[in-house]
Amino acid sequence: MDEPTVFVVDDDPSVRRSVVRLLESAGLRVQGFASGEAFLEHEPLTGPGCLVLDVRMSGMSGLELQRRLRAAGRPMAIVFITGHGDVPMSVAAMKGGAVDFLMKPFDDEALLAAIDRAIGRVRAWLLTQQDLARLRTRYDRLTPREQQVFALVTAGLLNKQVAGQLGISEKTIKVHRARVMTKMEAGSLADLVRQAGRLQVTTTSVG
Repeated sequence: MDEPTVFVVDDDPSVRRSVVRLLESAGLRVQGFASGEAFLEHEPLTGPGCLVLDVRMSGMSGLELQRRLRAAGRPMAIVFITGHGDVPMSVAAMKGGAVDFLMKPFDDEALLAAIDRAIGRVRAWLLTQQDLARLRTRYDRLTPREQQVFALVTAGLLNKQVAGQLGISEKTIKVHRARVMTKMEAGSLADLVRQAGRLQVTTTSVG
């Protein structure tokens, strides 16, 4: 996995420079931006990343940037910093998925700890997405008939019931089921059921 990047977005140049220097001294890869708009013009991040984000800025607010990133599906964990925080603001930030909400002036160690948690969270998210993509690739290799069998078997139907529903022999169902287990790399029916849940496969999601 790529080296994590920390993006610092704060319209106060002195605060932005101070945070960037702190993070660089901790051995982190850092980029600073003076506004949410400038950050959004940046290339979308593909590796693990963390955003240290001021809440109140001229132009786009930190909470608005958080909403836009969430809507765009960009994998970004956020640590908010502010000198003008209040309870409703912090609640909104945390409900939006923020890792932490720090008041200025904040302790350097507290910020570094929050960033460490944020990077850990986005790493875990990326690993989950990569695993899901591999699972989806396996599923896409199934034939349409095998996808039907996959859906019906994981819905709890017995081979005989699946055969009756699809209008083919139980022996043929057993062959399809074995192929599904092999292609999906499932060690057991329970394994296959878990995969169906992750892929959101139901009896109505296949033709």
